[in-house]
Amino acid sequence: MSEEVIFALMTSKCLPILLYGTKACPVNSAVRHSLQFALNRALFKILFGALFKDTYRDICKYFGIWTVEEQISARKSKFDLRYCASESAVCQTISKIEVGLKIMTFYT
Repeated sequence: MSEEVIFALMTSKCLPILLYGTKACPVNSAVRHSLQFALNRALFKILFGALFKDTYRDICKYFGIWTVEEQISARKSKFDLRYCASESAVCQTISKIEVGLKIMTFYT
């Protein structure tokens, strides 16, 4: 298979499994670093060679693979939008409480 096909499969099948749960759970920098390392190792295995850190970023950019930080941020934003738009009374109440807490912390 070509690299393009492998990267497409990795993006559609492997990355969702790797990042499962990151949209709803807090993720600290150590976990982010660990996830990015796993992504970099997968790229290393696909390309069969040692690459510099900047090369990984260039390859990801070329093939449209976001960094782990960008993917977690996008997933959290999408989760928050769906959560706030939910018609469930529980979700609406929790959403209002969270907004109130954010406003309180902003002014304190």
